[in-house]
Amino acid sequence: MIKITKPLLQKALIAGFFSAFTIGVLTVLTYKSTLGYFIAASFGSSMVLLFGFPESPFAQPKNVFFGHLVTALVGVIFVNYIPLPIYINIAIAVGAGVFLMILFNFVHPPAGGNPIIVIIGSASYDYLINPIIFGSIIILLIAIIINKYLLKKNYPLK
Repeated sequence: MIKITKPLLQKALIAGFFSAFTIGVLTVLTYKSTLGYFIAASFGSSMVLLFGFPESPFAQPKNVFFGHLVTALVGVIFVNYIPLPIYINIAIAVGAGVFLMILFNFVHPPAGGNPIIVIIGSASYDYLINPIIFGSIIILLIAIIINKYLLKKNYPLK
């Protein structure tokens, strides 16, 4: 049986609320403006780290930004230049993305799904700008403002 304590309930409510707020901002920018797409499916799982576990190394801005960027880039390269069946491309692209995140020390687990999203959606290089770069910057700015200034947490870690 799970024991729900007051601190656990508070943490869950805060994480859920600010996750919904952040994804809401991206969704409004995507569907209520003409500025383009700002939302990626993998940003949903980034919320778990940014607002539930901001002290995690995986939630730090460098990891979030470069993790999403590199894995999405891998997906774009595979979808545009590697002429293999989709089931092989997806598998190898995810492995290559994980390899690069670990090699360059900017691991952000939610970004591991980006090659799948990119390949299934046949995304172009434009996908790297919107939603990946601009969306990542927006979620990081919101996470820094909320965690550091509103919730008074040590985020980002120094």
